[in-house]
Amino acid sequence: MTFISKPLIALSVALPLAFSAHAKPIPDSASMDIQFELPVINTSMYARPYVAVWIEDQQRKPVRTVQLWIGKDEWLKDLRSWWRKVGRYDRELVDAVTSATRPAGEYRFVWDGLDDAGNRVEQGTYTFYTEVVREHGGRNYIRQKIQLGESGFTHQLAPTEETGTITLHYSVND
Repeated sequence: MTFISKPLIALSVALPLAFSAHAKPIPDSASMDIQFELPVINTSMYARPYVAVWIEDQQRKPVRTVQLWIGKDEWLKDLRSWWRKVGRYDRELVDAVTSATRPAGEYRFVWDGLDDAGNRVEQGTYTFYTEVVREHGGRNYIRQKIQLGESGFTHQLAPTEETGTITLHYSVND
């Protein structure tokens, strides 16, 4: 009679499951419309804010930098959370997504459901992040869990000191 240890049995069962379980990518038609407002702030020393918008997966790994509004490279580090997660590691990405700071107003942009490498993300739980920093002003760090799959949703994020309402609208158009 041969005895097999319990850990070995568990491993022999779990290993094939781990390699056979692939999450489905989100549908090709899926995208997330982001409506973003920078409010008018009445102060004598108003400076346009630096803004980073990005998506992280369930393991808190950044998958896509959607928007990056910054004046000069030396100010990238002021977007502390984004810089620690993404900016300091990927100079090419910074160069590819950076655009100028924007004045107060309403903005709209779309995340196409791709990661920074251009691959469709898998269905699952992600987190939407926005970091807004203004010289001589405030700092806001906003996050919202999102479930990407085959059904749409809308989340409306409450205004903060540095942002107006942010609306996330995920849709799957067939």
